[in-house]
Amino acid sequence: MSFLDASDMTGGYGAADILHGCTLKVEKGQIAVIVGPNGAGKSTAMKAVFGMLKLRGGSVKLDGEDITTLSPQDRVKKGMGFVPQVNNVFPTMSVEENLEMGAFIRHDDFHETMEQVYDLFPILREKRYQNAGELSGGQRQQVAVGRALMTKPKLLMLDEPTAGVSPIVMDELFDRIIEVARTGISILMVEQNARQALEIADMGYVLVQGANKYTDTGAALMADPDVRRTFLGG
Repeated sequence: MSFLDASDMTGGYGAADILHGCTLKVEKGQIAVIVGPNGAGKSTAMKAVFGMLKLRGGSVKLDGEDITTLSPQDRVKKGMGFVPQVNNVFPTMSVEENLEMGAFIRHDDFHETMEQVYDLFPILREKRYQNAGELSGGQRQQVAVGRALMTKPKLLMLDEPTAGVSPIVMDELFDRIIEVARTGISILMVEQNARQALEIADMGYVLVQGANKYTDTGAALMADPDVRRTFLGG
């Protein structure tokens, strides 16, 4: 069984379903990427996995445990970390205070984890006493990811982590995401930069209208002529 097994998810907002039998699976330490056109239900699928969207059908299991009915807060306690696309830092708080907020569910000494975050993102150590709202877009994303890592997640979910950052910063963020996965943390990521994301992905899911259109390894999807023509610009 996969570490994350979100199967046949159906649901949406109000009466309309956005997800139609969507399935997402991630193994331990894998990077899985969700790509697809605008309005395909990518972020909705992520929210469903995190419990922010009540499903009308399907289930979500983490490490073999059915968590379909759990709240997002309880899913965090089970080992999920979630970084939303926007409003993902506390702008009037310092970098270090943001990281401390990420440790709110912990009752042990979290300073070792904070040092690991600083090792992963050295610029945050340098700016630890600066307000997060004063940082560049890429640096704020590092704060957001770092804060999620403070919960010591087993599954880290990232919604458009490279939105609005330069290509250089995007490459750097992807490098850090690979490093996080190498520690055994599973990654589930929604990404507009489909080509670059599939290059680092162990598994890729192409969603169209809330359903799985293509599911394969990142390399296989990159090599698929239909995927390349329709979703990767040739």
